[in-house]
Amino acid sequence: QVQLVESGGGSVQAGGSLRLSCAASGKVVGSYCAGWFRQAPEKEREGIAVIGDDGLTNFANSVKGRFTISKDNAKNTLYLQMNNLKPEDTGTYYCAADFTGRTSGLLCRKSFFEVDLDYWGQGTQVTVSS
Repeated sequence: QVQLVESGGGSVQAGGSLRLSCAASGKVVGSYCAGWFRQAPEKEREGIAVIGDDGLTNFANSVKGRFTISKDNAKNTLYLQMNNLKPEDTGTYYCAADFTGRTSGLLCRKSFFEVDLDYWGQGTQVTVSS
């Protein structure tokens, strides 16, 4: 089975920080394009961060400079460090990966947010109060 399991969400005040984790099994997440999405109530899903098999990253403008994405290959885990959180960051956060290998390198960074992905975590809730 291929699974992605998020953890680390919670409730924080504006300006606070959280670190989300995405534990993968069944596939080596570090060998693929993988990243994070979020969805706020009554809004479309938004791609926010991606890291390629080459370790290079890309971020949505809404989180650039505040969020970082990283991976620990030994633990087969993806992370999202969220700093200076704002109320508009509130939503359900999901990790996902392109285990088809169709996106890699530059293609990962440029198209990951747009491709149809088959493997998602269950989501973890982040609530930021003002």
